[in-house]
Amino acid sequence: MNSADPTAAPTPAPRSRRERPAKPALSRDGIVAAAVHILRTEGLGKVTMRRLARELDTGPASLYVYVRNTDELHAAVLDALLAEVDLAPARDTSAPWQDRLTALLTSYLDMLFRHPSLARSALTVRPEGEHYLDLVEAVLSLLIAGGVPDARAAWGVDLLLMYATATAAEHAGGEADHMDATAAALATASPARHPELARLSSTLVAGAPQARLSWGFAALIAGIAAAPEPPTATS
Repeated sequence: MNSADPTAAPTPAPRSRRERPAKPALSRDGIVAAAVHILRTEGLGKVTMRRLARELDTGPASLYVYVRNTDELHAAVLDALLAEVDLAPARDTSAPWQDRLTALLTSYLDMLFRHPSLARSALTVRPEGEHYLDLVEAVLSLLIAGGVPDARAAWGVDLLLMYATATAAEHAGGEADHMDATAAALATASPARHPELARLSSTLVAGAPQARLSWGFAALIAGIAAAPEPPTATS
């Protein structure tokens, strides 16, 4: 029987699983928080089930117990970030309701500007969480406070949020380059074929982005207040 080499390093004793730090239990809130972290550090393109599973030290299959698919995950991330929207204008009665509504929608837009990779996804994903409901409630309450009838206010919420979301998505794609390309194309318009376009080509792209945005909100809000009543759901 050979004796052990006294100079050899001792073989480490097996470590019991009970001595290892326990991984936090999976939960939907924990999964969404991890997804938000990945979004902030790596962008929305990296917010996938596989990447999230690595972040949480688990298998992708275990995540589907809490989140059905990537679209639902992105919707949950959007809802989490909606907590950044300032809802104070809905409660502040010191300013005209139109100004308060514009401030609220601008805060929503600013949140999307801070997370440009999320802006385009926000055009298609539909959050269902409490922060989304808070935003809809705030927009709806301001329209109603302004005397907009219920049906017009209800349908108007979608128009206002869609305009803000689409503006953010355009911004994420490089708004300045887009406007420059549009201006160049309009400048080539033939007065004979497109007389009004040629006459107003510079006006079509005039104005600072913030001024155009504020005007767009004002036009939509005024239009919702003056629009005909929507047909009922049963008509």
